[in-house]
Amino acid sequence: MAEALVTIREAEVVVATAPLVTPFRIATGQHDRMENVFLRLKADNGIYGYGEAAVASHITGETVTGTRDTLQAAADRLVGRTVSDLPELVEEFSPCFTGNHAGLAAFEAALLDIYSRTRGIPLHALFSPPPGCSPRYSFQSDITIVIGSLEEAERAAQRYAAQGFTTFKIKIGRDHELDLVRVRAVRRAAPDSSLILDANMGFTADAMLAFLRRLEGMGIRPALVEQPVPKADWEGLAMVTREAARSGILVCADESVGSLAEAERAIASHTVSAINIKFMKSGIAEAARIARFASVHGIRLMLGAMMESSLAITTAAHFAAGMGCFDFIDLDTTFFISGPFAHSPYLDAGGRFNLAAAGPGIGVAPPLG
Repeated sequence: MAEALVTIREAEVVVATAPLVTPFRIATGQHDRMENVFLRLKADNGIYGYGEAAVASHITGETVTGTRDTLQAAADRLVGRTVSDLPELVEEFSPCFTGNHAGLAAFEAALLDIYSRTRGIPLHALFSPPPGCSPRYSFQSDITIVIGSLEEAERAAQRYAAQGFTTFKIKIGRDHELDLVRVRAVRRAAPDSSLILDANMGFTADAMLAFLRRLEGMGIRPALVEQPVPKADWEGLAMVTREAARSGILVCADESVGSLAEAERAIASHTVSAINIKFMKSGIAEAARIARFASVHGIRLMLGAMMESSLAITTAAHFAAGMGCFDFIDLDTTFFISGPFAHSPYLDAGGRFNLAAAGPGIGVAPPLG
């Protein structure tokens, strides 16, 4: 791959903000605006590469300031280095990002972007599918119904259904009684849609199972329930998984699984039937390792995101296309961001990605000035 050898000449870290269309509320907190950390690399051939760290302090404990400083220190060390063996380079720099996986994801993405642009290939060509899977260049994301009033849920569901969304991910976990009527309202607004419930650790195991029984009494059966209990409650997670399986409902780990080691534990102990992979929890190389391991062991996979702009969302879409092993796509955060940070060239108004004719690299140059 001698033709892909490039040397990094410049590295710049930028914190950028963007307003949200509506606050993004979940059981454990909310985003009121996008405030993410971006890495822009320039190689000696004039090509740029971009990466994004989406910081979710209320979920991961990371901070914008800490992520900026960590990325800047790594970027300073990177200047003058030749990009040839990407896995080796990422492994060398990974210890710089201990406790800051969002920063690691940005670092990896910028290197992958500049490498694939230099080679003239789309980013998804750098990822190979696990056994039994094939690249898939067209797929549709779900859309999130954030925590809020009954009226907000109804209006959002009607609007997104009109745009063409067919899977609704409903945030629950703050007010269980209100959650029930919100779920029922979304079902009424989009009767033929598939429903995902994302509790973000807002239930006990018993409360989650009681909630599902009450929904069953209303004739509503979600396809998947995500992270019903606190991240350390592995026993409760396993209990919900066992009982929900009787109704054909998948139970997905999010906060509980952010590394290959945690994925191995969850699978070995039969704790979950699905795993939500996010770059901001694990970084990109680790995400690929988790996806391969889970896929080989028959665990269903979701690809999710934090409050990410079109840069990180499109990076994840390339990953999904190349790996071809994801059953659920949850890459919808650009629909909550206002302005130029929301635009991806491969995403339509109904949440459909099409990367069949994608150009070199990620294909997004964020407006960093």
